[in-house]
Formats: sequence, structure tokens, C-alpha cells
Amino acid sequence: MTGRSSHPPRMHRPEDHKSRRAGWIRAMVLGANDGLLSTGALLLGVAGAGATSSALLVAGVAALAAGALSMGVGEYVSVSSQLDVMRADQHLEATELERHPEAETRELTSIYQERGLSHDLAEQVAEALMAHDPLGAHMRDELGHTEEQRARPTQAAASSMGSFAVGATVPLLVAVLTSGGVQVPAIAAATIVGMVALGCVAASLGGAPLWRGALRVGIGGSAALAATFVIGTLFDSVS
Repeated sequence: MTGRSSHPPRMHRPEDHKSRRAGWIRAMVLGANDGLLSTGALLLGVAGAGATSSALLVAGVAALAAGALSMGVGEYVSVSSQLDVMRADQHLEATELERHPEAETRELTSIYQERGLSHDLAEQVAEALMAHDPLGAHMRDELGHTEEQRARPTQAAASSMGSFAVGATVPLLVAVLTSGGVQVPAIAAATIVGMVALGCVAASLGGAPLWRGALRVGIGGSAALAATFVIGTLFDSVS
């Protein structure tokens, strides 16, 4: 007996890093949360002002369409600006590499030394990377730009616009399917439950505790809904 285990060694699985999903998770969460909260709050405010069911429907549909398009365009413009900055940095770095390759090699060497490598090893690594992919090495190690975190305007716009429409549909459907005294509490409850569920989903995708994600949107969203409803009732009382 050698004392060794008869079981074969377990295969190492590649890590599923959450940062790879950061771009579309941010856009999806922002869009869906905004769709839920803005549409739900609008419907509560209009209902609080004494609007009819047909007026609620018109307001809800207009909020869904305008909000989804606004989110999509806004996200595209915002992320495109981020991509423009990255491309400008890339152009600047490429120019410096062409004009001053020795200085750029020393710069990489200094970066690796600051991360704990000896001078000789840092120099060897810098020279090897400069021979293989100098621009990629500087974009990654000097500026922190990686392909996984690259700005993707179209993806962000589509994710944000679609998730807004899905989120806005929840309170809108409740407003259509209810009436009378249960309409306002039903819209509020559906919106809050939707936001809490969304917070849990976002926390799960991002690797955070579920309760933290739920509290983030649940408390703030509830306060916003209450404030909007109060404003609507004030308009109703003075009309």
C-alpha cells in the first residue's frame, strides 16, 4: 500500500468571473429597474390624481414606449463615448510605441516591478510582450483596458431598451387588469415585488448576497412610489 488515494485528481474548472458580464448586467438592471419604477410611479401618480382607467392605459403605454427608446438611445450614446475614449487611448499608445519603443519597454518594466517582479524578470517579461503584442500589453497593463470589459454600445443599448420594456410591462398589466379600490395597492405591490425580484436576480448574476440586492432597490423604490402617489393626490385635492 502506498497510502495514495485511488481517486483520480479532480479536473480544474476555469473560473466564471463575474466581471465578464459587468457591461450587460449593468445595462439590464438599470433598464429593468427604471422601467418598473418610473412606470409604476407614473401610474400611481396619475391614479392618485383621479385619472380614469383609459387615461392610466394611455399614460402607461406612453411611458413604456418613450422610456424604452430613451434608455436605448441614452445607453448607446453613453457607451459610445466610453468606446471613443478607449479608441483615443489606443491611438495614442500606438503612436508612442511607434515613436519611442525603448521608452515604452522601460515603462512596462517599471509596471511589472511595482507588481512585485525583480528588475531582471520584469525586463524579460516586458521585452517578450513587446515582441509579441506591444499594444495589447500596454492597453491591458498600463491602462487597464481588456477585451472582456470592452465598451459595446449596441449590446448595452439593446439590453437596456429591452429590459426597460419588460420592467414597465409589469405595472402596466396590473393597471389594465385591476380597477376600483384595489388598483393602486395592486400597482404598488406588483412594482415593489418586481423590484425586489430584480434586485435578487442582479445580485445572483453579480455574485453578491441576494438580500443586499433586494434591499438596494426595495427600500428606495418604495419611497419613490409613495412620494409620487402623494404628489398625485395633492393635485387631485386642489383640482
